[in-house]
Amino acid sequence: MKKIIYTFLLLLPLSVMASGGVKLQSVDIDLSDFDSMQKGAKHYVTYCLGCHSLKHMRYKRIAVDLNIDEDTVLEEIAPEGAGIYNQMHTAMDKRDSSKWFGTTPPDLSLIARSRGPDWIYSYLKGFYKDESKPLGVNNTVFKDVGMPNMLWKLQGTQTPTFTTVEGQEVLAYLKLTKPGTLSPGEFDTMVTELVNFLVYVGEPMQLERITMGKYVLLFFLMFTIIAYLLKKEYWKDIDS
Repeated sequence: MKKIIYTFLLLLPLSVMASGGVKLQSVDIDLSDFDSMQKGAKHYVTYCLGCHSLKHMRYKRIAVDLNIDEDTVLEEIAPEGAGIYNQMHTAMDKRDSSKWFGTTPPDLSLIARSRGPDWIYSYLKGFYKDESKPLGVNNTVFKDVGMPNMLWKLQGTQTPTFTTVEGQEVLAYLKLTKPGTLSPGEFDTMVTELVNFLVYVGEPMQLERITMGKYVLLFFLMFTIIAYLLKKEYWKDIDS
């Protein structure tokens, strides 16, 4: 037990370093909100699928899991020409993407499991103007990010303010200097929907697991009551 606790304490600094020492913003994930995940799927196809695939997900699975009609998925979520049984692959050529961005954009099927929803939420909201970078932006949780801010028209432009702490320049806060087409509240909702969808994609079975878990807990409760009554009945003669 001491070794386990010691190992856990050693790993704590690594978890802080993973976010660059920046406190992550908290996102409210609700996998029972199918409408939110449906909108998140649409956001993903519109703003993310051009570069990042979801190779472990099919449009058919989205229709089944989120109780959406297949025609609706093809008309409102899937890109034009996609089939209901198609995987969510990007149309971008790997050689082109490597040439443009310096590396091939990763598949994001498991990003919510590897990074966590709070990290994705903070990352999507953390882009700020940085003219020293090739793409003109940087990110609070992913320093020197090699990806443009695909949501800049919606979010607007954020300008950083730095402060000096122990001789080092540290990002203090971001200020929205040029509003986007969405208000800050609307943008937060949109990003939450997108993250909600990615959490679902990371483990689609959790929808069924959560539902099944309620019945399992109910079974254990009923079994405990029956076992208790049975124990009283067996020990009645002994106690007397």
